[in-house]
Amino acid sequence: MTEFPIDTVRHSTAHLMASAIKRVFPGTLFGVGPPTQNGFYYDVRLPDNKQLSEEDLVQVAKEMDALKKQKLPFERREVPIDEAIEIMKKDEQKYKVELLELLKTKGSTAAKELDDDGLVEETEGSAGVSTVSFYTIGNVFLDLCRGPHVQNTSQCGSFKLNQIAAAYWRGKSTNDSLQRVYALCFKTKTEVDTEVARLIEVRERDHRVLGDRHKVFFIEPNSVGVGLPFWAPNGAILRKELEHLAQQYERRDGYKIVVTPELAKEELYYKSGHLPYYADTMYNPIDIDGEKYVLRPMNCPHHHHIYLSEARSYRDLPLRIAEYGQVYRYEASGSLSGLMRARGFCQNDAHIYCTYDQAKEVFKEVMKLHADLYALFGIKDYYMRLSLPDMNKLDKYVDNPQKWTDALEIIRQAMKESNLPCKEVEGEAAFYGPKVDFQIINAVGKEYTISTNQLDFFASERFDLKYTGADQEKHPLYVVHRAPLGSHERFVAFLIEHYKATFPTWLSPSQVRIITIHAEFNPYAEKLREWLFNAPIKTGTGGLRVECDLSTNTLNAKVRQAQMDKVAYVIVVGKKEIEAGLLAIRLRNGGSVKHSHAEFIKRIKLECEKRVDGLIEGTVPIEQYEEDLWSFNP
Repeated sequence: MTEFPIDTVRHSTAHLMASAIKRVFPGTLFGVGPPTQNGFYYDVRLPDNKQLSEEDLVQVAKEMDALKKQKLPFERREVPIDEAIEIMKKDEQKYKVELLELLKTKGSTAAKELDDDGLVEETEGSAGVSTVSFYTIGNVFLDLCRGPHVQNTSQCGSFKLNQIAAAYWRGKSTNDSLQRVYALCFKTKTEVDTEVARLIEVRERDHRVLGDRHKVFFIEPNSVGVGLPFWAPNGAILRKELEHLAQQYERRDGYKIVVTPELAKEELYYKSGHLPYYADTMYNPIDIDGEKYVLRPMNCPHHHHIYLSEARSYRDLPLRIAEYGQVYRYEASGSLSGLMRARGFCQNDAHIYCTYDQAKEVFKEVMKLHADLYALFGIKDYYMRLSLPDMNKLDKYVDNPQKWTDALEIIRQAMKESNLPCKEVEGEAAFYGPKVDFQIINAVGKEYTISTNQLDFFASERFDLKYTGADQEKHPLYVVHRAPLGSHERFVAFLIEHYKATFPTWLSPSQVRIITIHAEFNPYAEKLREWLFNAPIKTGTGGLRVECDLSTNTLNAKVRQAQMDKVAYVIVVGKKEIEAGLLAIRLRNGGSVKHSHAEFIKRIKLECEKRVDGLIEGTVPIEQYEEDLWSFNP
């Protein structure tokens, strides 16, 4: 039996679906129907602009199965383009006619379609088109297509029609509104079932759903605006804990913490070179006293002024400047997605100013910082993506090939010596230098660009960033841009999906909840809460996060609510527990343990301060965390 590439199978099955739709709804207009990462879609407009329903999809799927069983052949034929136009006009397929006329007059369809991420992709035909190809499925369906396809309908894939979405013809809101029918498609039903299960898990982990359910963030589009998240109290805890974590690591590595303005004169971004490249994603300038100010889209130029605020010598380098800096970017509305892509966000940003000789070691140090942080979160599935310039399109980048070559050599050496997994891609570098993106794959196989390192040889020239060398002469330097936790917004979105909102104890917004069996034990519970609240436990938000549920609900209802709220530990207070002087602790996994008050404090203190779980339930030996790291033996 002939084996076909999966994209060929998917594209053929897209034609099969179009055939079925045309059988069920004669007169349907068809747009485009490409394969996707896990299936395909087809854009359609039903007669009288009828809207497809889930029930309609069931009927279409049945028709597809029937056509598969008939083993109808896929047959290709090439025709002159004028004849093709007449064929499509006769079939009243106006969208296909439009594409054909573009091919005839321009040699390109230049069709812009929105992909699954809401990004615009451009597909082009060949210049000077005089003939095109059609594919027919028996006498059921004819479509303009380059192919290739399977031999007959029985070789189409196993499929599941799983989503209907709105789409505009050619991705333009001024064009006709169509319906985009998505389908999963693989070679076997087992693969389809596996993908269905994965997508269910993806939906259950969706940070937008969980973020709302667990009061992490919300967006108020009407009076505030899309892409501008509000952090609710639980979200603010996550932010502060992450900031505390980053600053601990940065203190270890010798960073200086700064705070710089969120607003600056427009000329700053002309000087930095950002405005010509970022103008479309920057907010319009604000007129203040006759001068133009803009909300900053990045922190780099501000940090350069920190560097310039005093004279620097080789003894000061590397100089590491860090800031949790709020920035604003006017992202396209179609690309916005909760916290994952927003218009206002706070970056875990830093810039390291170093000599050319120091650059490789500095870059290695930064990559180690990434690896250390990811290990703490249990993130194992990631790789580095080195983004190179397209040297044939230097209008997009700083036009200095030698400096690009030198910078790339430094990064390649640093990456090789770091022994971290890496891939190279062309054409995605920053305009001022090569960059390394850290690509993280979450628990359900979804990939994110979570952070970026960049080696900048351009800023030194633009801002006259120099240092005095041992020879008392002025020398240019490199700037390393780094943000290992990316933005608060994107990293929290990732963590919500990574942990399914069941955060480790140190990060959990609700660490301890005390519930009582009867109202007579409420005074004891309140004293216990106060005692735990004041325990000497260091966290980014202060001490232990503890609360009481003294409601009149039943014990089971209180426990169930605590589980729904993802509370790390629930302490149940009753007569037996008070008399025994023990804490009865319910775990999130459904188990339970008992500890003395002193033992519980010791264990949860270590869990919070060492950022490790498993000490309360005893799955991790406590002995390895009991040493006094601050002892002083002169």
